[in-house]
Amino acid sequence: MKSEIDPPKPTTVDEYIAAASPLVKEYLVQLRSIIKQTVPQAEECISYEMPAYKLNGILIYFGGFSKHVSLFPGAEAIEAFKDELVDYKTSKGTIRFSLDKPLPITLIKKIIKYREKENLSKLNRKTKKIP
Repeated sequence: MKSEIDPPKPTTVDEYIAAASPLVKEYLVQLRSIIKQTVPQAEECISYEMPAYKLNGILIYFGGFSKHVSLFPGAEAIEAFKDELVDYKTSKGTIRFSLDKPLPITLIKKIIKYREKENLSKLNRKTKKIP
C-alpha cells in the first residue's frame, strides 16, 4: 500500500531529473546529454525507476544519489574498462562518480560506445542465425 507521503515515481527522465537536488541535477543533465550525443538513436525511458536508454535492449542506466551519480553499463563494460576506472568506485555493474569532481566525459563516451557495440553485435548474431 502506498503512503500518502511517498513522492510519485518518475514516469519520464525529465521528472526524474526535476526531483533531484540542484547539484545532483547538474550531473544528471550532463550524463543525459552525453548519452544522447553519443547514441542519438537510443530510446529514452524509465526502467527500475531510473533513466535508461534502449538500443536492441537496455544500453545503459544512470541515477542520482545524495553524494554521487552512477552509471550502470553492466558487468562486461566494467571489466573492459577496469584499468581506466581505477579512480572511481565500481561494483559488478555500477560506476560511481563523486559530486566533487567533473565527470570523465571521454571515458563515459567510450563506455557508451562499447555498450552500443555489444548490443548491436547481439542483434547481428540473432539475424545471422540460419532458420
